[in-house]
Amino acid sequence: METIVFVGAGSMAEAMIGGIVEQRAMDPLNVFVMNKSDDARLVYLKTKYGVSIVCSNKEALRKADLIILATKPKDIHQVMADILPYLSDHTAVLSVIAGISIQTFENGLGARMIARSMPNTSATIGKSASAVAWNNTIDVNMKMNILKMLESIGIVKVVEEDDMHVVTALSGSGPAYVYYLAEALEEVAVEQGLSQDIARSLIIQTLEGAAAMMKKTGEEPAELRKHVTSPGGTTEAGVTALENRFFKEIIAECIQKAEARSRELGVMY
Repeated sequence: METIVFVGAGSMAEAMIGGIVEQRAMDPLNVFVMNKSDDARLVYLKTKYGVSIVCSNKEALRKADLIILATKPKDIHQVMADILPYLSDHTAVLSVIAGISIQTFENGLGARMIARSMPNTSATIGKSASAVAWNNTIDVNMKMNILKMLESIGIVKVVEEDDMHVVTALSGSGPAYVYYLAEALEEVAVEQGLSQDIARSLIIQTLEGAAAMMKKTGEEPAELRKHVTSPGGTTEAGVTALENRFFKEIIAECIQKAEARSRELGVMY
């Protein structure tokens, strides 16, 4: 791809832009960004990442190989109406908007190549966990281009479109759950007497080490947990406390609620 345009300049757009630029997946000058009203945000992205910005002149849309829609769900119909006059027949569209179906984009933007993805904000450092689904119009070349771009910001899995809702709940929102866990661990460690700096360093390395063990060994998480959990030991006492508080049920509800919200957004907009 020679030119992409981000429509929307929020956290997800910035995470993807940061990853693309950092990994040198594209020349920043060929990455354009536009949004509804916040010119200061566009200037910030241009200054930080060296990307190009689209202001009142939307001619960059006509030249784009790929439009990446990264707006809020509630704005999508107005956004589609605004950009449609500038899109050529060959322009493909990739949505990273939670919940909104491919059918919605086909209704608003006509018959064209459309994909739907859900990266996460770890794209900024090339560590996103993304999934992508396609419509029937998209050709092999564009699929490869989109996959290459998403692979530049992390890993990517091709899924059926209906699975995008649970992907959104699991890996799209997932970093927030991990940060919330880290926040809770840090708070109690400080309460128990550790300095914040020491607690944070230990937590970061613990999370990073556990993830690396899962990736490198390929063992089941349950087996890795058992390796750490000696009968009558400290880990068993901690895990028992989690079980007594129905930890798995809480996690299940977390994912189910987020997935349900994704489906609701698709119906609402």
